[in-house]
Formats: sequence, C-alpha cells, structure tokens
Amino acid sequence: MTNKEKYQKRILNIRKHLKQYLVENNLKAMVLGVSGGIDSALTAALAYKVAKELNIPLITRSITIESNKQDEINRSFMVGKSYGTDFRHVDLTEAFHLLQPYIVEDIDKENKNDLKFKIRMGNIKARMRMLYLYDLAAKNKGIVLSTDNYTELLLGFWTLHGDVGDLGMIQNLWKMEVYEMAKYIAETEANQSQAEALWACINATPTDGLGITNSDLEQLGASSYNEVDKILKSYLNGNKEYENHPVIQRYIATNFKRNNPYNFPRNIIDE
Repeated sequence: MTNKEKYQKRILNIRKHLKQYLVENNLKAMVLGVSGGIDSALTAALAYKVAKELNIPLITRSITIESNKQDEINRSFMVGKSYGTDFRHVDLTEAFHLLQPYIVEDIDKENKNDLKFKIRMGNIKARMRMLYLYDLAAKNKGIVLSTDNYTELLLGFWTLHGDVGDLGMIQNLWKMEVYEMAKYIAETEANQSQAEALWACINATPTDGLGITNSDLEQLGASSYNEVDKILKSYLNGNKEYENHPVIQRYIATNFKRNNPYNFPRNIIDE
C-alpha cells in the first residue's frame, strides 16, 4: 500500500467513525477551537465533510488571549472561515485580566517573567478557551472536538482540563502523521482557500500560542518533530539510548497527566 493509499484509507475510516458517533449520540453540532496550528487545521478538514453530509454546523472559533501572534491569528481565520460553517473571532484578553486577581493568589508579588508563572498563566488561558467552547457545545447540542495528537499526549504537551475535548480523531496519530495527512488533504480534496489554509499551517512554526516560548520545539528540547517522534518511538520500543534526552525526561515527568484523575482502586480502599 502506498502512502497516498494509506492516508486515503485512514481519512475514510476517521470520517466514517465520526459520522457514526454523531448519529448514534444524536448530536447536532461540532465545536472546534482553531488556533492557527496544524492539529486544529487537520481536525477541521476531517470534520468538514461529515458536517456537510449530516447537515449540521461545524462551529469554529478563533479564541485569542493576549499572547497570540498576528500570524497565528491570520492562520486561524483562514482555517475557521474555509472549513467552518459558523466562524467567529473571540478575544478573551479583557476577561483574562479581570479574572487573574480573583484566581491567582498574591498576583502582585509574582515575577511575571518567570517561566513557571508563564506556564501557569498559559494553563489558565487554555481552560478559559475550553469554558467557552463547552458552553457553545451545550448551547448547540454538540460536542467539542479534541485536537491533541499522540506525540503531544506522550509529552504531556497539553493542559489538564483545558485542551482535551469530547472526541479525538487524531489522538493516536504521531505528529509527523498529522503533517502528512494534512498534506494529502491539501493536495487531493481541498478547494483553493482550504488548501491555502492547510499549507499555511503546515509551513508555520509550531507554537502553543500561550506566550510561554517562541515555539513548541524550544520547550521540547528538539530540532524538529521528526526528531521528537523518532526518539519517542525508539524509547517505547525498548531502546534506552535516549533515556536522558529532554524529550524522554518530559515523557516520564508527565505520566501523571495520562493517568488523571488517579483513583484509588477498590482493593486499596478495602485492604
């Protein structure tokens, strides 16, 4: 099977099961936060045809909070408008600043340039975005589409209670597979505006848009996602060569996220 045939089959399977899930659960809408990154762009492209087939809205929102760069916002507009049936830009910067003093203790004593503080504020921003998306889904009897991929899942590169939606179409795709699938869709089925949106996201520097660092790779300690995927696959296959690499150290340190919440088993409670 060629790569093109492989991705064609995977896309058909994803859409088939998405359609089945929506019908079986009598859902009337899909809600998606579009960030200007490749993951939400691919998620939009996968959901678009299913929304058309079922005649339900694909509600896309570009939700910005203070630290989003203009090129990210521009790409989110391209994706949201070309794939969404109901697109809006929502700026929660004012709400974020109003909320901060109420939920961050002694914020006036914080060092705003400290990396740990930036990460904490990034988590708050991610959770605010999800508050908005989940209310929108409830209002429209729909679901929030998740945009995490397998590489990010393994690295804990997401916010607990902030990034994970109701249904993940690409949760078990490696990051490089996300790129390849997006390229396939751009080359074979997208119209002009959709293809331009996908290629803009494919060629962009990957970033979380939370103002923590200039790129995802800067946080991960690697030069490319191709390198990240290779290191993770090698380690998970039993090769200990990379066990001291920042990527693997992050994988180990974020295990708690992949097991959240941790619930005491009944046998421990009754022992």
